[in-house]
Amino acid sequence: MGDSPFRCPWCGMDADYVRYHDEEWGVPLRDDARLFGLLVLEGAQAGLSWLTVLKRRAGYLRAFDGLDPGRMARYGQEDILRLMADGGIVRNRRKIESSVSNARAWLALRTEKGSFSDWLWDFVDGKPVVNAWKSMAEVPAVTPLAERISKELRARGFSFVGPTIVYAYLQSAGLVNDHLADCFRHGEITGRE
Repeated sequence: MGDSPFRCPWCGMDADYVRYHDEEWGVPLRDDARLFGLLVLEGAQAGLSWLTVLKRRAGYLRAFDGLDPGRMARYGQEDILRLMADGGIVRNRRKIESSVSNARAWLALRTEKGSFSDWLWDFVDGKPVVNAWKSMAEVPAVTPLAERISKELRARGFSFVGPTIVYAYLQSAGLVNDHLADCFRHGEITGRE
């Protein structure tokens, strides 16, 4: 274990969590479809640990047609009932219905703006915000940026996009690099952009 690089302590020792930290979290994501899928998963996390949702990600991909917003936007009550019975996802009716309505809102935003990714990245002028926190205690749960994006998303009909969820989303999608300054991924990710 002495040869292991220093990583953000939030991922603990769980192999899935460590892999997610090392390979995905904080890597700038600019693909519209993947950004939508991540938004669904972040909304599902509300009140739960990210690990709970991460371990169900394959279930979400299966149950929600690959997290395809075009397909999800057409879901009706039969689909909601089907999803409520699916043990591979978080079976919370409000979160499931939110995923469907968010697919519709996402498609409307993309139709208006041409690209969800471009719209989102415009909030940070196309470049990640790079922080250099020394400890987890310094990392905020909410920032003015997250509050601004949350407000805009809600005005466009999105739900389960409060500022805390949005900030976690920005961190996950790499719009904000909140790897601790001593974490081996901080410099790797910063050097990629």
